[in-house]
Amino acid sequence: MIAVGERPSLWQRLRPVLAVFDGPLAGGLLVLCTIGLTIMYSAGFDHGTRFVDHARNMALAFVVMFAVAQISPQKLMRLAVPLYTLGVALLVATALFGITKKGATRWLNVGVVIQPSEILKLAMPLMLAWWFQKREGQLRVLDFAIAGLLLLVPVGLVVKQPDLGTAILILSAGLYVIFFAGLSWKLIVPALLAAGLALAAVVISADRICEPDVAWPLLREYQKHRICTLLDPTTDPLGKGFHIIQGMIAIGSGGLTGKGFMAGTQTHLEFIPERTTDFIFAAYAEEFGLLGAAALLVSFTFVILRGLLIAAQAPTAFTRLLAGAISLSFFTYAFVNMGMVSGILPVVGIPLPFVSYGGTAMVTLGLALGILMSIARSRGLMQR
Repeated sequence: MIAVGERPSLWQRLRPVLAVFDGPLAGGLLVLCTIGLTIMYSAGFDHGTRFVDHARNMALAFVVMFAVAQISPQKLMRLAVPLYTLGVALLVATALFGITKKGATRWLNVGVVIQPSEILKLAMPLMLAWWFQKREGQLRVLDFAIAGLLLLVPVGLVVKQPDLGTAILILSAGLYVIFFAGLSWKLIVPALLAAGLALAAVVISADRICEPDVAWPLLREYQKHRICTLLDPTTDPLGKGFHIIQGMIAIGSGGLTGKGFMAGTQTHLEFIPERTTDFIFAAYAEEFGLLGAAALLVSFTFVILRGLLIAAQAPTAFTRLLAGAISLSFFTYAFVNMGMVSGILPVVGIPLPFVSYGGTAMVTLGLALGILMSIARSRGLMQR
């Protein structure tokens, strides 16, 4: 309570503003940002303004998160269909009139150059959560089939660009919504078994199917090389296998406690390619070791579990599905990035959230986490 004529303290003025943030989730994100800024200062030391730009991008992401957290889930649900429709239309326009760079047609000039696939990272889970909210209580196999079609159209367009990393993120976000909506295990288990058998077949017959004259259907030549290089990076140690080999050397050389801040030889002698973006985890593990990597994993796990708790307590089917998909999408970012750097997954362009350098990805993550904050806030308002 504030007495009449008494000036409110700074905390009393800030408290209503900060109330839009979920405390535990914001705390976990601040830890990740601290780790990200620390390693960016070291890994980006020879990149001029990388550290300053990274800090600016983080600040922008938090501003975006704060703004989106003010929007109620009901208003977000009304945006689902228009945003999805716009995103798919822009992907079609990109395929027809897009800008091609390094063999990939991913950008579209609409006065400014944009990458439409970024829109689908959020539009996809929004659309599917809206769809299952409308079908709540009367779900049939046909409803899941329609959801699958809604998912495969933009994923197919993004794969065609080609942009496998973004396609994985869009696909996983959509699959999480479909799973949480109640997809039967009778359909999930056979799909997992088929995927496992296909993976085993690739590994067993790697020597034969990775021959230069063997073509892989649905995959481009460079994508085939990425998978074959993952199976045996020593086949091209100075070419396509260089990234994986140097990443594993850096992680292994960090040992238990690491070489120390600013003391990573693989990092500062520039053996680690893309050390401020896709391979920043290798630079971090070299300088902070297994214990530092474990601390990073704990931080990511805390943020993901907090998001899943928000999903479990969400008041509606739409918010529950959306919060669950956003939380596990955060897991996809971290798992795929660390997996490719560690040599257990093919190299794809997926950043490590709030650690890797990159403005577009940072703002997209800010939008997603702002939605999660909005859902947490709506749950708190309904409980009052």
